[in-house]
Amino acid sequence: MMSRKETVKSRIYPDEFKREAVGLALNSPSIAKAARDLGIHKDTLHSWVRRAKSCGEILVPGTSEPVNIGNVIKENQELKKRLFRLEQEKAILKKAAAYFAQELG
Repeated sequence: MMSRKETVKSRIYPDEFKREAVGLALNSPSIAKAARDLGIHKDTLHSWVRRAKSCGEILVPGTSEPVNIGNVIKENQELKKRLFRLEQEKAILKKAAAYFAQELG
């Protein structure tokens, strides 16, 4: 009797399909849902996503060139720091405006 693994045939997917599937998965509510939509096993898509993240380049839907995920993560961190600093400056300016309005009024 054959085991279940022996009866399952491996499929070979083109690299372009894998890149597009990874991009879809990253923009989807869940990787499992994206896998169902594409008709592939969720573990397969999970492994593609892990591999894409480790090598750093993925194809994002709406773009023609792969995007380096490491650069995107770094830029995101820098933007979060900048946003935090700007929010602090805004809060200080609001307090200063309130103080001067009280002094002048």
